Order: sequence, then C-alpha cells, then structure tokens
Amino acid sequence: MNQNIYKVIVFSVLVLLSCNKTKKSEHIPLKANKVHWKNAQDYYIKNMDSVINLLDSLRKQGVKNPKAKQLFFDIRKVFKKAEPYAGVLNPEVTHRANGPALPVYKDDSGRVIEPVGLQKLEETIFDDDTNINLKEFNRDIYFLEGFFKNLKENISKRAVNPKRFFLATHQQLMRIVSLSLAGFDTPVSGHSISEIAISLQSLYEVYNLTIQPIIKEKDLKLDRAFKVNIQKAIHFIDQESNFETFDRFYFIKNHFNLITKNWVEIRQTSDLWDADDTPFPFNFNAPTFFEEDSFNVNFFLDVNDRNPSKEKIMLGKKLFFDESLSQKGNMSCATCHLPEKAYADGLKLSKGNDGSLLQRNTPTLLNSIYQKAFFWDGRANTIENQINSVFNNDKEFNTGVHRFSGNILKDTTYIRLFKEAYGIVPKSNKETVRAISVFVSTLHGLNSKFDRNIRNEEDSFTEQEKRGFNLYMGKALCATCHFIPLTNGTVPPFFSETEKEVIGVPATKENKSIDTDKGFYWVFEEKIHENMFKTPTLRNVEATGPYMHNGVYETLEEVMDFYNKGGGSGLGFDVPHQTLPFDNLNLSEEETQAIIAFMKTLTDSDISETY
Repeated sequence: MNQNIYKVIVFSVLVLLSCNKTKKSEHIPLKANKVHWKNAQDYYIKNMDSVINLLDSLRKQGVKNPKAKQLFFDIRKVFKKAEPYAGVLNPEVTHRANGPALPVYKDDSGRVIEPVGLQKLEETIFDDDTNINLKEFNRDIYFLEGFFKNLKENISKRAVNPKRFFLATHQQLMRIVSLSLAGFDTPVSGHSISEIAISLQSLYEVYNLTIQPIIKEKDLKLDRAFKVNIQKAIHFIDQESNFETFDRFYFIKNHFNLITKNWVEIRQTSDLWDADDTPFPFNFNAPTFFEEDSFNVNFFLDVNDRNPSKEKIMLGKKLFFDESLSQKGNMSCATCHLPEKAYADGLKLSKGNDGSLLQRNTPTLLNSIYQKAFFWDGRANTIENQINSVFNNDKEFNTGVHRFSGNILKDTTYIRLFKEAYGIVPKSNKETVRAISVFVSTLHGLNSKFDRNIRNEEDSFTEQEKRGFNLYMGKALCATCHFIPLTNGTVPPFFSETEKEVIGVPATKENKSIDTDKGFYWVFEEKIHENMFKTPTLRNVEATGPYMHNGVYETLEEVMDFYNKGGGSGLGFDVPHQTLPFDNLNLSEEETQAIIAFMKTLTDSDISETY
C-alpha cells in the first residue's frame, strides 16, 4: 500500500472518529480566570509533541532495532501525560490510539477498520517471530502519526478550563483503576503497572501548574495530604510493579482511594466547577469509584426519563409484575426476571408464552442500567428498545407497542397511576414501556462484600478472596473484559459503549462443538461478528446461573475451566475472530478457586429484598 493510499485511509478514519463540533461557549467562574490554565495546556501540548517525535524516532530506528522496545515504552510514558486532555477533547480518536488491537465495524458505513493504535504496535514490536511484517509496522506508525497530530491540534486549539480540567483528571483516575491495573493498555508487554506511577505523577504536576495556589490558600492540610498520598502510591508501585504479583487490592484500598478522596475534596475546595450541569457516567462527589452512588444513573437513561418521579417508578413497578401486558395474560416481565432469583430465573433457557424453551438464557436485570447494549447479542441500545422487543415478540408479550394493552385497565388504579405519572391515560404502550424502563433503572446496587471492603468500611476479606481479586485483575485477565468496578463490558472511562466479545461458547458442557447461535452476527451479517455476545456483569454472579448466553454451564467452576483452556479456540473449535486476550490462562486449581471466591463477594446485600 503506497503513501497516498495511507493518507486517504488516515483521513477517512479521522473523519469517522473526530468530534470537533462547534460547542456553545462555557461559562467560566471569575475565580477560574486567576488560574494559569495555559500552563496545563502547554504541558499537554509538550507531551503530545514528545509522543510524535518519539514515534518518528521509532520509525527511523525500525522494528528490528534493539532500541525499539524501549522507544515504545518511552512513547507510552509521554502519551500517558497527554492522554487525559486528549481524551476529553476527542474521546474516539484517543480510544483508537490506545484501544484494543481489534477490527472496528462502523455500522453507519458498513466498513471494517483494521486494528490500529498503540496496542497493535505493541503486538508488532513484541512479536517473537523473526519474520516481522515490516509493512504492518510502517502502517502502525503511519496511523498513529495521524492520530497524534490530530489530538495535538485539538489540544492546541481548545483552551483548558475548569470543566475540561476536572473531567480530564477524573477520567484518568478511572483509567488507572479500571484499565491500567488490569493490563488493558499493554496486554503483550504487561507494562501497565509502572504507567500508573506516570499517570499519578502527571496528575500532581498539572495540579501544581494550575490550582495548587488556591488549595494551599484555602486548605494547606489538604494540599499536603494529596502530595504525600501521591508519593506513597508511587513508592508502592516502585517497590513492586510486576504485573502478576502486584497487590492491587492493597493498592486500591490503602493508596488509590485516598488519592481519589483527596481529588474530590480538591475540586470541591477550589469551587471552580460543581459538575452538576451535564450528566456524566460517574458521580464527581463520590469519594471513590466503589461507593453505592459512584455512578450516575441519569447518564445511562433516555434524556426524557432522567430524574424520574416516584409516581413513574411506582407505575413501572406495578406494570413489571402485571401479566395483563401479554396477549395471553400469562406473562409479565417478572415471569423471567424473578426478584428472588436476582432478577434472572435460574433456568438454562427462558420460557416463552406457551411454555416452550426460547433460544437464550435469562440475564439478570440487576445493574443492567449501566450498559449501552441490551439482549445477549447487544442488538438493542437502550432499555426501552429492549422492552419494545419483548412486547413485539410473538413468543413473549405479543401485543405490539403501538396499541395500548387495554386489559390492564380492568385494574382501575392504573387510570390514576398513569395520570399521576404522565398526565394521561395513553393510547399506545409508549408510556408503559417508559415506566417499566424507569423501574428497571432502579434495580442497581453496589454494596457487596467486595465494595464494603475495598472502600474500607469493613475488614472481612479473606486471604483467598484478596488473592482472587488480584488474579481477576492480573494473571487471569478477567478485568480486561469485565471492567472494575461495574464488572460488565461498558468501557471506561467514557462508558459510551458496551463491548461484545467472541469467545466460542460450546453447545453443551461436554465442550465437543461450538454453539450454533451466531449472536450479534445476525444484525449486520459481518464475519467478525460471528458468535459475538455482550459482556455481562459479574455482580451477583453466584445467584444468576446457569451461565453463558445458552446456559451451558451450571457452575462457576465450569465457566472458569472454559476460560482456563482458552475459550472455543482452546477447545479446538474454529473461531477465527476470537477476542479473548490469551491462548490459555494456566491457572492452578487453587488460583481458580480463589477467583471464584472473589466473584462470590460481588453478591449485593439482600438482593431479593432490596428491590
């Protein structure tokens, strides 16, 4: 492929990914004008310049040069310093520059974009094959140059202000706990733990360049505590940064959470931005990412359903349990999503309105609001679309959404409930669906044994559970798909998409052949989507078996054995587009049991009663 074609492709990718829309000018508090925001902007520009220059040096040195690996690490170090602000200004390009080395399907154009970015470059540089593909190496460099120049241009043109500053730093803290600690950024070299120290030092540097004088004036003790906690965290990393042995549980509980608490206090003390003007995925006032209210439900709800009234929630709850919604009058949402079964049903496969088995297992609704994809194949992008499909499905409600299910009005209390919630008695099921979706959005909880221990409210974790968490985040690579803290596939720090993976689930637990259900493939009939399914949450996983989209495994031990062997490919199935970040895990029985012990700590308190 010649350079001109490269240029056309890079330009096309950037057009697809860039989001340089003109935005309304943001109100900047008077106090913010006293902060030297340009210092931070210059800092980000300088480091992005370094990224571009080091990338050019790598291109000139060549992939076979002994210095190539060190140059790659140097590139990543300076990128980590520029990443926070680049990510705020252009999330999609930043994610592509540092995202997984997987092809991306653009559903608006039907195009498949081949893997590009730092993780793809890492695969090329750290490939032990002596016949390294030089064409791939040059292609990787060329795309990255385009990405980084685009990001630098954005940083240069768009000034730092309080909103962008605090959003950038908060997102970077989220990246540390959910991505860097899990090895998501550097899956081949396992270099991500040392990069956490770079991100933390960078956070302190931009703080020092901008708002530190305000904090020193208002709360000197807070300023000192923040500096000390950053230093202690970096020292802990310097003592032991080995990917497999790093004690993530201790680090989060005793170092990282102290830093996030400090940072929340610093933002509040600065009084520069209150974060209330736009719904973001996380609650900026939560002291850690593991609080019961760390995530903002409104961000995940349809704009028309945010801050739902108690009347809408009460109506939705009543509708959720009402069999009159279905044509046969024998099926409600609660038929398959039973509160006492953690809002699943405990069956291998769901049952239809005639008692026959449906194609897939019933997933839990607990914490389902924290997703951007619904159904096992992820074909619905909102809860409302998912519920609409249940109404339309001739094997489920079979009533349609355009006409109102009048049977429910035999219960005359609905007339009052609808009027209180929406001011009308509807003529279609639109309001019915909205009310149910609002109720489902309340079925969330982040108050498990794990949460209470990691946020230091109690000290009841066993050594086995601690080891299980560290394996989950480390050697077993579970958290590269089931991201902490939500443990689902909704990708931090933007939470704008929920990942779907190809793992090669078998048809039966004997693991003899792959399941014939092709999952998301049926949406676009694209080869890379064959056998692709949404990554579900692992919260309350002990209570929500059987497991996988077809309920093939009855126990967590069977699930772990499947992954330990390398998924479908490891079992010998033909899965050319498998997305697991490993061939096999080589976990011992003791390690497997530790991971299972940890997963059982993700069961929320009184899950059958809370809701």
